[in-house]
Amino acid sequence: MPSLAGAIRVALLTADPRGKAMATRDVARRWRLGRLAWRFDVTMPDEPARPAQPELLPPNRMPKRGKGGSERGRIALWHSLAHIEFVAIDLALDMAGRFGEAMGEEFVSDFLSVAADEAMHFALLARKLESLGSHYGALPAHGGLWQAAYETRDDVRARLAIVPMVLEARGLDVTPATLERVRAQGDEHGARILERILDDEIRHVAIGTKHFLALAKAAGDSPQKCWQELVSRHFRGAVKPPFNDSARLAAGLSRDFYAAIAS
Repeated sequence: MPSLAGAIRVALLTADPRGKAMATRDVARRWRLGRLAWRFDVTMPDEPARPAQPELLPPNRMPKRGKGGSERGRIALWHSLAHIEFVAIDLALDMAGRFGEAMGEEFVSDFLSVAADEAMHFALLARKLESLGSHYGALPAHGGLWQAAYETRDDVRARLAIVPMVLEARGLDVTPATLERVRAQGDEHGARILERILDDEIRHVAIGTKHFLALAKAAGDSPQKCWQELVSRHFRGAVKPPFNDSARLAAGLSRDFYAAIAS
């Protein structure tokens, strides 16, 4: 029987966007059906495979999107969202493959389900781009989204603190406004995509928070103080308002985590 780690590594090292999404959903399905052996016989790559396009740029070199209602602005928005979800596939795969042996089967099942969700989100967004006459890779994209994963590659608590509880939680904050803007433009199809992503991301943040709380409890640490220290040490950006407090709370991330360090 193929090993779990080997299957995850293959998906991580699949560069073609559509191929990566399909490989990810296949890994999650095979694991769910008991067709992958609990073996961690290979290591995870420090960097996942990437397609030749999009060109990855530092944040300060990213071009302006243009006006949101223009065709150029709409394509830039959906391309940016597709890139976020594409990188999120690798973030969830790496979480399961890198830390799964130590964390156990529930952890692996949780993050492979997250990876499958992200693959589905990417597929929806890629099709949305195609309906607008564009495609994923047509524009430059943010080159720093993997940085948090690389910098927390040796510490599962830091990875949980930064990726689900900061980066994905930020998605809970900004998606509702984007959704309303898209709906106001008359794009109900796009709004339904964003509603689906928002609902799933609440569950993703909840999964990360659940495992972080369990680790903090096992160590006898204050979850809030531990999270704040890890964010201060490993996150280069700012935890900043406005916050979607209701969505964060639904994911188990209460204000006593982030209010004290919000900029």
